[in-house]
Amino acid sequence: MDNFTNDNSARRYRAHVSILGTTQIHLRNPYIIAWWSAAFPGFGHLLLSKYLRGLVLFMWEVIVNLESHVNYAMIYSFQGEIEKAKEVLDTRWLLIYIPVYIFGIWDSYRTTVDLNKIYIMADREERRFNSFSIGAMEINYLDKRSPAMAILWSFMVPGLGQLYIHRIVTAFFVIVWTVIFCYYSHALEAVSLLFLGKIKEATSVVQPEWLLFFPSIYGFSSFDSYINTVENNKLYDKEQRAFFRMNYQSSSFKILKGRKVN
Repeated sequence: MDNFTNDNSARRYRAHVSILGTTQIHLRNPYIIAWWSAAFPGFGHLLLSKYLRGLVLFMWEVIVNLESHVNYAMIYSFQGEIEKAKEVLDTRWLLIYIPVYIFGIWDSYRTTVDLNKIYIMADREERRFNSFSIGAMEINYLDKRSPAMAILWSFMVPGLGQLYIHRIVTAFFVIVWTVIFCYYSHALEAVSLLFLGKIKEATSVVQPEWLLFFPSIYGFSSFDSYINTVENNKLYDKEQRAFFRMNYQSSSFKILKGRKVN
């Protein structure tokens, strides 16, 4: 049950609040979105709330990366062992990996440019959208939250920052994959051994090709939760301002510039 039902009389809406989260369009830097797609295919689209396309590209990256041994090649490259990096790569998978990787970057950039144009038109149209949604399973509403808390929870466990700001789809996606990466990389097992002072055992138990996924998912979770918290706060202010102007401000009220009120 929503507090406002769109009648489709507007061509564009700035946001949509549902029990699964708050989806909105706002101005974004296309180069930043493209960079996240380059860091990990799918992340750029998830930042744009294009979940289906982001999920496809993310799963493609994980599967093809592991089969082509790209992460192993990166490790050897960091160590200066270029020949070993060449030997470990599987070209049967690598040649498939490259076109989709480039497509992810290009498509996220193109989509960001288009959404920026749509946002400018939707913002000028200033049509109402639902700001409160309640159902049998969840409640979601526009309110202001702390960006610092969103980052803090994302550092604790990727996905918790998204839960804090009620981005349920992204939170579920990130948490599930964090668990998968933890399990197959043996990261928590290695941490336990480090606490016991068993450095060599901790090093030997880690699976590096899975471990290298962690910087990307931690960085994405923190960035996504922070940006969306900031933008949700802006959206809340705009919605409140429009509501008060429509319901409480007299049409004859004028603000006199340059005059102080004692």
